[in-house]
Amino acid sequence: MRTRLTGALISVLALALTATACGGGGGGSSTSAGTDTKAAAASADRVEPLTGTARPALPVSVKSADGKSVTVAGADRIVPLSGSLSEIVFTLGLGKRVVARDITTTFQQAAKLPVVTRNHDVSAEGVLSLRPDLVLAERTTGPDEAMEQIREAGVPVIVVAPALSLGDIDTRIKDVARILGVDAAGARLVQRTDQRLAAVEKDIPKRENELRVAFLYVRGSASVYLIGGKNSGATSLIEAAGATDAGVEGGLEKDFSTITAEAMAQAAPDVILVMSKGLQSVDGVDGLVKLPGVAQTPAGLNKRVVSVDDGVLLSYGPRTDQVLRSLVEQLYGSGKSAK
Repeated sequence: MRTRLTGALISVLALALTATACGGGGGGSSTSAGTDTKAAAASADRVEPLTGTARPALPVSVKSADGKSVTVAGADRIVPLSGSLSEIVFTLGLGKRVVARDITTTFQQAAKLPVVTRNHDVSAEGVLSLRPDLVLAERTTGPDEAMEQIREAGVPVIVVAPALSLGDIDTRIKDVARILGVDAAGARLVQRTDQRLAAVEKDIPKRENELRVAFLYVRGSASVYLIGGKNSGATSLIEAAGATDAGVEGGLEKDFSTITAEAMAQAAPDVILVMSKGLQSVDGVDGLVKLPGVAQTPAGLNKRVVSVDDGVLLSYGPRTDQVLRSLVEQLYGSGKSAK
């Protein structure tokens, strides 16, 4: 899963994801309308690099999202410390320069790279042993001591501002491209990403009444059962699919709240959105509806559950069009109209 999951989740996810994130290239699946999403799952396992060869124009001086000014002199051995950042680097055409990965980097092209980060637990020794000339990090990357150890070794560390919604994707791509000295490739990738998202949005059915979709983050192996509310990261995606975020509509102000009968009653979702591995961890839909209050919601009564691959659901990057298309197809089927 991408490091998009915000501060309220970090402490509980450290245990949960260690047990479940490995090899997260599973497929999205739908139990709502019987939509076959195996093709979408297969494509979600790979990134699609831009054609041509991007040649970094370095050095560049950039402002890190943590306020530090950093000069990037080389980008021959890059270590992106999240799956989302790795995805952008590879898609810009610089995958051959990446020498390590975070455990949330699950797409096929990066599968053979050594893992140096496990859920915000960076191994400074592991990173430095690979002799990187550039480290890209998230605001949530840590611990601080490990990051400082990498900096003290003379390796430039740049924190990239997160993408919290579809509207942030272009800026994040441009930021990474700027850091790597490939601004032209960044502009091309932004254009391609925008065009693909627009193509999906054009085909979203119009409804008289918007579906209420609740995003549940579940990890049965660690007994983590949460419902997304304001700033969970899923709202933008749900709204782009022409639906309403049931958690937000139900008045859940926190990023994530524990699933309770009361919370589910307030949300009253027509459909439940989960990550694929999370759904597997609770033994599928039959296990999901056993969680407090779920069976009493319209979604639970009708067993309307849609799932998307953990590695891309909240990434908000070059593959978000695939995520949105999968979500739309699972919500509405292949028809162009819906009531």
